Amino acid sequence: MSLRFAYNTNGAANHRLDDALALIAEAGYDGVALTLDIHHLDPFAPDWAHEAERVRGRLFALGLGSVIETGARFLLDPRAKHEPTLVTADAEGRARRVAFLQRAVDIAQILGSEAVSFWAGVPKPGVDAAAARDWLREGLEQVVAYAAERGVVPALEPEPGMLIETLDDYAALGLDGLSLALDTGHCLVTGERDPAAAVREFAPRLGTVAIEDMARGVHVHLPFGEGDMDLPGVLDALDAIGFQKLVCVELSRESHRADRMIPDALAFLRHCRAGAP
Repeated sequence: MSLRFAYNTNGAANHRLDDALALIAEAGYDGVALTLDIHHLDPFAPDWAHEAERVRGRLFALGLGSVIETGARFLLDPRAKHEPTLVTADAEGRARRVAFLQRAVDIAQILGSEAVSFWAGVPKPGVDAAAARDWLREGLEQVVAYAAERGVVPALEPEPGMLIETLDDYAALGLDGLSLALDTGHCLVTGERDPAAAVREFAPRLGTVAIEDMARGVHVHLPFGEGDMDLPGVLDALDAIGFQKLVCVELSRESHRADRMIPDALAFLRHCRAGAP
């Protein structure tokens, strides 16, 4: 089986979306992980639905599949990175995050995307942990129900430093219909599991998978070959479980040189797969 690769547009943030999509397609990727943002299909623009339809046509013309990502830094609040979240103390703020994730589901439905990936958020100092977990579950239930009605896969990503940080945190939620967005590099940051082992263990629940290099214990997305990731081992594990969805390259710190990193990353992946069946 041949693995299918995508490139995340957060690693091409200095490019117009159409230009980024062209570069990704020209390099030979099978899809795109589209991070909704102010200049990459702004989900709050008055014509967002029309733009989503246009992007759907563009993806079809380029032969690209898609995953929707929701990690834009200042989309909801220009003064506070990633805020509000599902664990923000302000109820109105949490509602805004839920509404954004529901809009992401709407866009995924239009594009025919494989999944919508999102995370829990970081509780602010002084926030009661039990209350934060209650808020999180309430928000997750709303998003999961909304996605189910529209035939879209919602996938929660454990993120270092957030309320849901590890794969065990995700599993403890026990929420039916909530898939896992596995960022293999995060396993190296938290030290909870070998990335390849995580792929095998959570195979039935994988909604989407992200890949990059990382140094152990350091949450910095690195180009392939610059960290401690056993990339061939992870790709072999994905092969072994018969993973058929997009494997998304996430290099958010490399947007200033996306013209080189987009083709170079895929060339590295193909080199790793050269001897694979």
